[in-house]
Amino acid sequence: MKYVLVTGGVVSGLGKGVTASSIGVLLKACGHRVTSIKIDPYLNVDAGTMSPFEHGEVFVLDDGGEADLDLGNYERFLDINLTRDNNLTTGKIYQAVIERERRGDYLGKTVQVVPHITDAIQDWIERVAHTPVDGRDGLPDVCIIELGGTVGDIESMPFIEALRQFQFRVGPGNFVCVHVSLVPVIGVVGEQKTKPTQHSVATLRSLGINPALLACRSSEPLQDSVRSKLAAFCHVPADQVLTMHDVSNIWRVPLMMQAQGAHEVLCRLLSLGGAAKIDTSMWRQRIAEKWDKLEIPVTIAMVGKYTDLSDAYLSVTKALQHACMAANRKLKVEWVEASNLEDQTKEEEPEAHEAAWAKLRGADGILVPGGFGGRGIEGKILAANYARTHDKPYLGICLGMQIAVIEFARNVLHMENANSTEVDAATEHPVVVFMPEGSTTHFGGTMRLGARRTVLQTVDCIAAKLYQSEQYIDERHRHRYEVNPELVDQFEAAGLRFVGKDDTATRMEIVELAGHKFFVAAQFHPEFKSRPFKPSPLFLGLILASAGKLDHFLSGRATPVTSPAKGGLRPVNNDTIAALTAAKLQL
Repeated sequence: MKYVLVTGGVVSGLGKGVTASSIGVLLKACGHRVTSIKIDPYLNVDAGTMSPFEHGEVFVLDDGGEADLDLGNYERFLDINLTRDNNLTTGKIYQAVIERERRGDYLGKTVQVVPHITDAIQDWIERVAHTPVDGRDGLPDVCIIELGGTVGDIESMPFIEALRQFQFRVGPGNFVCVHVSLVPVIGVVGEQKTKPTQHSVATLRSLGINPALLACRSSEPLQDSVRSKLAAFCHVPADQVLTMHDVSNIWRVPLMMQAQGAHEVLCRLLSLGGAAKIDTSMWRQRIAEKWDKLEIPVTIAMVGKYTDLSDAYLSVTKALQHACMAANRKLKVEWVEASNLEDQTKEEEPEAHEAAWAKLRGADGILVPGGFGGRGIEGKILAANYARTHDKPYLGICLGMQIAVIEFARNVLHMENANSTEVDAATEHPVVVFMPEGSTTHFGGTMRLGARRTVLQTVDCIAAKLYQSEQYIDERHRHRYEVNPELVDQFEAAGLRFVGKDDTATRMEIVELAGHKFFVAAQFHPEFKSRPFKPSPLFLGLILASAGKLDHFLSGRATPVTSPAKGGLRPVNNDTIAALTAAKLQL
């Protein structure tokens, strides 16, 4: 097993996750199997209880793990499916060590950070690194470890020490460190300054880890003199100082690293073959270059409550991008703060209210993503009402599906003040209710999480045609409220069809509005499984409908026919979906 450690210095937010993912793309293109581990030094056990404003989106894995958004980068870049153990936190390590101490596993010893915490970290990394994540048997070849935060942070010290020891545990030629640092530009003359990186590398080396490559973030390519200076003062050969300047899209980062020979250096230092036969042509043509060549615009209004921080909806925007590449459309996202659509804002801030409605009316499609809490709920309901009554393509995700049901109950079924019990516990018409098995006292990991099965109730629906499935689909969930099953018959009698339900037929999973151009909502989160080469079917449907191409697209897809003899349920084949999509859209 080979290990690549990615650390960061100077400031956070430099793009360690994209750098780690790009390294994985290059090594995978060289023919190696890759897995990833993200280390987050915070005391939270996982990211599940963090506000999106604090830490960006919570990325959900197949096994229900609530993880850092960088795991989403890994899955999308590398087309792998990670587990909760691929996200290592201080909280998880201390929890595991304390549980062992309570059981008496340490035989009366004084439990300390060194060696017990550091040993636990090393054991965890080694165990997870040997777990395949690409759906194939056998061990991965390379594990890429990203250490969150910046070198020198007090909370990351146990991990730095553990990794210092780990390089000796795995032996020479099996461990490489890539350090991501900042080269700022100071003054009107635009001088690139190396001192922050020098100090950062000096700190890292003082802790016992010597970086083999420097990935230097800057607005423009590094000047030759700057590269030479960094090489001299950071004890790194000049050809191992990579310039990571700003590019037109993040999919160009692997190509930029390849052009500087990063894959050759890594393969040489890790005694891996394959550098000479690297093939990134599909990545270049189908993703990086294609994204920049898209010209015909499609505008999607994203109606949410975290619109000030785009990372809060990172997977949603990535899924929209994947769908746009498949549909040959240039994406424009209009961020609409949900509360600005409400009447109260009209009275208090009329300009913000008018601007929000102008964005909504001018969009080609409307998307209401997931979320929690009552703020902005009425604005989202107004957005769903506008989409329904103006035949505007609408995609609701998780809360966005519940919003669609609430709006329909109020304005079609005339259930005055119908609501979710999350927002109004005493509502006369509880159309969205708390799941019976949920916890009202503990929030971490107590929701309906991870991959769950949705059984299609009919093949005559948009979802079945988009997924090309006549039986079931598997998608990831993250919610603790659901549509009230007692009211389903009333909704369906009025034209709101629940075309997908869970395997007990008591939980509503997919809803479609009869007679509408595209009014689809799902209780699950389809964005978490979207990939650049395999766009999420529901997101693709939204983009195609918004571009006026959905009917043409679906006309080339036969309605799935129910198998006459169901000896066993057939899973959705994402590769088949991708192939059909490519053929239909002439990618």
